[in-house]
Amino acid sequence: MTENYDDIINLARPETKNREHMSRLNRAAQFAPFAALTGYAAAVSETGRLTEKKRVLSSDEIAILERRINFLIENEINERIKIKYFKKDEIKSGGKYLEIEDKFKKFDDINLILALESGLRINFRDLYYIGPEEIFEKEL
Repeated sequence: MTENYDDIINLARPETKNREHMSRLNRAAQFAPFAALTGYAAAVSETGRLTEKKRVLSSDEIAILERRINFLIENEINERIKIKYFKKDEIKSGGKYLEIEDKFKKFDDINLILALESGLRINFRDLYYIGPEEIFEKEL
């Protein structure tokens, strides 16, 4: 047996008479990675996405939010305010806290909805903070 393959190196490639020659593209496709579990990568990514648990406000914190909303209504404040609120996640339990700046428009005291000039509507139960403190200094 020869070790350098001199006896077969120059032989013609065997051809079959029953099948057509496969293109290089189709031949390469045989070795492409195969995703046996469709959606697995998305599921792993979703599992790894973190959410926060909604914090329960104390009665004092709720009272502060109520006073600040009443202050905005009574004084017709037309300045931008900072609001931090909880947005529930649509897929997983929990959610995340978002902080925005916008102008106060009105408060629906029947449905407990804070409406902002941008059109965003926030349920009072999801409010966490209304500021900045400078606007509410007159409140005291």
